[in-house]
This record gives sequence, C-alpha cells and structure tokens, in this order.
Amino acid sequence: MAQQELKRDLKNRHVQLIAIGGTIGTGLFLGSGKAIQLAGPSIIFAYLIVGMAVFFIMRALGELLLSKAGYQSFTDIAEDYLGPRAAFVTGWTYWFCWIMVAMADVIAVGVYVQYWFDIPQWIPAIVCLIIILGLNLLTVKLFGELEFWFALIKVITILALIAIGVIMLVLGWKTDAGTVTIDNLWKHGGLFPNGITGFLLSFQMVIFAYVGVELVGVSATETSNPEKNIPSAINKIPLRILFFYVGALIVLLSVNPWTGLNAAESPFVKTFSLVGIPIAAGIINFVVLTSAASACNSGMFSTSRILFNLSKNNKGPSIFAKLNKNYVPSKALWISALVVSVGALLSKLIPEQAFSIVTTVSAICFIWVWGVILICHLRYKKTQPKLHAKSTFKAPFTPFINYAVLMLFAMILVIMLIAEETRPALLVTPIWFILLFILYPVRRKKEKNIKISA
Repeated sequence: MAQQELKRDLKNRHVQLIAIGGTIGTGLFLGSGKAIQLAGPSIIFAYLIVGMAVFFIMRALGELLLSKAGYQSFTDIAEDYLGPRAAFVTGWTYWFCWIMVAMADVIAVGVYVQYWFDIPQWIPAIVCLIIILGLNLLTVKLFGELEFWFALIKVITILALIAIGVIMLVLGWKTDAGTVTIDNLWKHGGLFPNGITGFLLSFQMVIFAYVGVELVGVSATETSNPEKNIPSAINKIPLRILFFYVGALIVLLSVNPWTGLNAAESPFVKTFSLVGIPIAAGIINFVVLTSAASACNSGMFSTSRILFNLSKNNKGPSIFAKLNKNYVPSKALWISALVVSVGALLSKLIPEQAFSIVTTVSAICFIWVWGVILICHLRYKKTQPKLHAKSTFKAPFTPFINYAVLMLFAMILVIMLIAEETRPALLVTPIWFILLFILYPVRRKKEKNIKISA
C-alpha cells in the first residue's frame, strides 16, 4: 500500500518556482495581446484588480489547507464544508480546468512554432504533448526540476524586458513605432481608449492569465514542509503581480503603443523586435514557447494528481488510483494526455478560434473553483471559530473580501454573457456541470458498494 501514496519529492525551491510559474504563463505572453486590443492601457488596471482578487483567494486557500493536516487539496475542503456532491463537482471541474489550460498551451505552442516554420499548428502541438507526457511519466522530482528551470527562463525574460525598456525610456530611444516614452500610455486615446466597455471585456482573458496560481495548493501533498512553504509562496504573490504583470505591461505599452500591437501575436515578441537586435524577437519567441511548454507541463502534472486523488477517494474509476514504480499516477497521466490532445484537433479544425474558445471555458471553470474556495472559507470561519482563532495564517479582511471577490466574478460572468465572442462558450459550459450532477448519484452508489465490500 505504500506505493499508493504520492512521494514528497518537491523541495522549497521547487514550490517557490512553481508558484512563480503559476503566475506567469500563456495568458500573459500570448493572451495579453488580445486583452490589450480590447482595453488599451487600462489593461494594467484589469490585471491589478484580478491579481489582488487572486491573492485573497490564495490566502483563504492557504488558511484552509493548513487548518487540517489531512487536507490534500481543496476538493477535501469542499467535502468538509459543502458536502460530498460539491466535492465531486469541484474536483472533476478542477481536473477539467487544467485540461482546458493544457489545451490552450499546446495550441499556443503551435502558434509560436509558426513564427519560424510554416507548418500546421496541430503538428508541434502533438509533438509537445508527447514529450511532456514522457517526462511526467518519470518522477515528481523531475517535474519540480523542469518547472524550476522553466520559471527561471520566464523570470530572466521579464527582467530583461523591464531593464531594456527602462533604458530605452531614459534614452528616449526611437523605434519603428516612434519614440519610447511613458506618454505612450495615454496619448493614443487615453488610458481607456475603448471606454469602460473595452476595459470590462478584457477581464475574461485576464482571468485566464492567472489560472494556475493555486497550483501551490495542489502541490501541498508533495512538499516536505507545507506549514512553512505554502505561506511563503502565497505571501509573495502580490509582489510578483506588481512586478511581472503590472511592471511588464507598463514597459510594453511605453515601448510599443497599444495601437501597434496585434491581438494574434505575443506583445513580448513584438516589443523585442523593436530593440534593434535582429535575433532578439526570435530569442523571445523561443522563451514564450518554453513558457507554453512549462504551463502545459504544470497542466499535465495537475490533471494526473487530481484524477489520482479523485479515484483514490472513490470519486473516479479505481484504475486511475494506481502509481507506477516511480510513484507517478501513470494511467491518470495517459488519459489526461488523451483528452488534452483534443486541443491539437481544435487547432487543426478551427485554428483562428481555438485559443479563444478554450481560454473562455477555462476561465469560467476556474471562477467556479475559486468561488468554491471563498465559500468554503466563509463556512470554515462560521462553523470552526476555534480553528480560525488559532490559525497562524489567517486570511485578511474576511468575510468582506470574500463577498467582494464573489461579486467581481459574478460581474465577469455577466460580461461574458453580453460579449458576442465569449457568449457561446459561457452557454455551453453549464453542460459540464449538469453532467456532473447527473453522474454524482451513480458514483455515490458505487462508492457505498465499495465501502460495504471492504
């Protein structure tokens, strides 16, 4: 039975870098181009607002995870505070969230490779998925090492972008897009060139940019010292948001006015092409390619661990609760990879719309999961006052901030319903939840039969 427990091979440096990797991904490197086209420079405020909301969600999750030693994920938390049905729906929805994220990332890989080679998007997407599957079938320690180095590449890239941008600002550098100046933030139609409507429409892509930040919570089962490592990772999120998102976007939009950016390409690649170094854009395209691969790697890791835990707790087929000799849930990895490959199929069938559809569905499902975390925290504070009182990692400004963030999410869902591009995905996504609610009694009956036979 020892082989049916996940091995705790992630170290503090792995968890810290996984947390950074969770806050820098395809949503920033590729999705920000579309968000900028919708909102203009006001996109900076959208990233700041959603970033702060995500931080408060993480503080609530951190307090909940550390309130009970037996918690392995927020699915366990949902079962305690909202019941087994909510745990079943939330657990499977979180698996589906990461399936969508991994799909978006393999689609992005195809887009980035087309920068160099005129080949169909789906080919590099499949190749990337096969490589990542192979690596994940080895050891959890290898996953940690991969994310460590992937995250370092991301950090160095954004540091380089900010440093070069600041130098260009100080020197008043002239590029094909004009003079690099802070005035570019407001002199092309103001901070809100597309009005409040454009600003609000950008929130869907901004939400997607932050998906994965809660991966530090999922990784809790594989850390050697969660009481120290989880609070450390969570408390650094605001600085990362200010620096990697807000700081990078201010530099991007100062170097290259928002009117000069294309929604279909990475603004990072476009900006570095203005530096004047011929190979700069190619280097950055390689970096954002590794970023997409990194996010897909995280997605494969998450989906397999979620499916393993769901099955281990009788919320999924028992076959996925088995580990290989490397303590990796190999069968859960294989089925997750098979479903993610649908992303490559979408990039073949509808290459122009694939990324937008997948990111919208992902954002909607993450709103559900994040909302469940906030509601569980409200229930925890109300029903477990003694646990809350002795907590060493209390979430701030509760319960007010919980309700405020839930209202923000409700507003974003209404915006998605109004927006023509996101409306179809919003209307289709409830089918997933309806399916889960229908399947729950069937799974519950099997779970009871398993307990009786045991």
